[in-house]
Amino acid sequence: MKRNTGRFLLFTFITYVWFQSSQGFQKIAWGTGEWWGEYSLKWGLAYLLYVLVCVLGVFFSGVAIWRPQKIQWSLEKLLILQQRLGVFRWLVFFLILAFPVWFLQYTSWGKVFSDIYIRILMWSLLVFLLAMFLAKDDSMPGWGEFIVAILLTSSAFTLAASFKEVTNYPFSLGWSEGNRMWDYSVLFGRQLYDYPADREIFVFLETNRQFIGALPFLIPGLTIGMERFWIALITIVPYLLLGFAVFRFDRSNLKIWLLGSLWVFIFLKQGPIHTPLILCAMVVALLWKRPLWLALPLIAVTGYVAHESRFTWLFAPGIWLGMLELAGASLQNNRLDTNVWVRAVLLGLVGMAGGQYGSAIVSLFVGGPQVDSGISVVSAISRVSAPTQPLLWYRLLPNETYGPGIIVGLAIATLPLMAFLTYLLLTRKWTPNIWQKLAMIVPLLAFLVVGLVVSTKIGGGGDLHNTDMFLIGLVFTAIIAWQNGGGEWLMNNRVHLYPLWVKLALVLLFAIPGLQPLGQMQSYHFGENASWLKTLSGAKSGSEIQVLPAQDEVDSALRLIQGAVDKAKTQGEVLFMDQRQLLTFGYIKDVPLVPDYEKKLLMDRAMSEDAAYFDGFYADLAAHRFSLIISQPMARSKKDISVFEFGEENNAWVKWVTRPVMCYYTPLETMKNVNVQLLVPREDTVDCSSVLP
Repeated sequence: MKRNTGRFLLFTFITYVWFQSSQGFQKIAWGTGEWWGEYSLKWGLAYLLYVLVCVLGVFFSGVAIWRPQKIQWSLEKLLILQQRLGVFRWLVFFLILAFPVWFLQYTSWGKVFSDIYIRILMWSLLVFLLAMFLAKDDSMPGWGEFIVAILLTSSAFTLAASFKEVTNYPFSLGWSEGNRMWDYSVLFGRQLYDYPADREIFVFLETNRQFIGALPFLIPGLTIGMERFWIALITIVPYLLLGFAVFRFDRSNLKIWLLGSLWVFIFLKQGPIHTPLILCAMVVALLWKRPLWLALPLIAVTGYVAHESRFTWLFAPGIWLGMLELAGASLQNNRLDTNVWVRAVLLGLVGMAGGQYGSAIVSLFVGGPQVDSGISVVSAISRVSAPTQPLLWYRLLPNETYGPGIIVGLAIATLPLMAFLTYLLLTRKWTPNIWQKLAMIVPLLAFLVVGLVVSTKIGGGGDLHNTDMFLIGLVFTAIIAWQNGGGEWLMNNRVHLYPLWVKLALVLLFAIPGLQPLGQMQSYHFGENASWLKTLSGAKSGSEIQVLPAQDEVDSALRLIQGAVDKAKTQGEVLFMDQRQLLTFGYIKDVPLVPDYEKKLLMDRAMSEDAAYFDGFYADLAAHRFSLIISQPMARSKKDISVFEFGEENNAWVKWVTRPVMCYYTPLETMKNVNVQLLVPREDTVDCSSVLP
């Protein structure tokens, strides 16, 4: 009965995907001509053929599920083929694995076949083929091969999606992407700017994050494409390093070490999580079970680094290490040895003390706070602003800013793992005692509460990255379970003997992290094909299909900005409120830097309703201090928060920034194709007191 239920659910899912993919293909073909309705001859016939393929796909899927012996011969032929390839089968294997990445992210067809159900169908067929190639000898692939195929494909999609923004396009690819590269450049690339050497440049970013992004600026002639490539790397490599650290290298089981590290990578990328915290977690994993003389000073330093990277992280390293030491220890007659208690408590307290008091200790040796580094300044800003910025509790539930809401999104990301861990506990394949359970549950609940609260703060709630400490804590919990019975059970390859819900949890554990990257894979290029891409995708504009402008449009925009800057700099200061990377990488030359009033800092102060800060800004606007302001196109209207994502943030920006700026300044040029607006002082005298907050 249970087996039939599983087959029915699988067949229902496959049928649903085939049907939905046919609907997605219909949207592609519709609107291409007038041969039949709004189908062109070519695309109308392609749609009919696709429907036929879907019908046959459902039929053969049913046969494979309910009467597998009927297609046994065809599968055996495929196995014989892969055996005849010999060592070349691994070349074919990797070509098959790479094909969807190339097709969806590096060809224009990725824009056309953006429907998620078409992509899920491609993914399902890919998993089947890879599982066949992973099969040993002449035996059919089992659960193990399919699980590995799902993990490998999820990892490939996640890796590819991380590189989708690697391009030499000079303008910003996101709201703050360009200015963030300017942030990074200041640490090691200050010489790139025309600014007095004896004056500090304030950067609204923690120094630890700035340092990691700044390293490429040690390379002379760095290009924007190279910096974007580095940014992509630091969203991949630290996760893999953490995976390597927690699974501990074992020469005798290299495959499990590599696959386990890939799972850590895709699971945590669901956040995503900022690099400094990932690196702190890696150090914690390396210190686990190490001698106290080494672990104590290093966990104190790690706590200090975590605190200086973000205030909310100050206790995380100490708590994680205490949890690993206590919950990961071996039991003697279901009891923990006294030495285990002493070690866990000592390391935990030292780690938390390093986070709490590390800054004060460092300041004693260096003679005061490191104001020029930006650490203490940003920490102070975050502490002061936190109580004044509103908490938007509705973002925990489904909303326009983050579709599923934080609670549902987090449940989707983590419930398969928690279900699997629960199964290990219920079946006593993993048997921690009560103190070990508390050592995991209490920190996880604390991290969860902090993550949920921080996610509701205005400016947050767009993804799961504020639940970072909880997600890493879950990974450490999984590693504890792995080393204490769970790994041995999973590696015995007898998953087919276990309940349906456990099988489903395992599949989802490896599949869910790959679903979002699967949908994200795309190229920003092919602007020259925008016309036919809009037709096939049903988009109304190039921005809707997210293609970058053609090169001649980019060059024209840069010439226009340079010309306006050359003229304006003789009349006053030029403020790059946005698009500061144009200065960083030399696209706009020979203009003195004005570090004030950077876009992200203005937004932070607007969300905090910091009237004292804006008094200076408004005084500079009224005095026409700037002869030219470079910004994103400014819209004066507020948004309905029930319809638009980040509605409150937009409305704060409109209230504190847009309306005052547009009262004192007027657009000289608006280039929507590159998302840039040039503003110059109004010639007429206007009383702006009514629009100032």
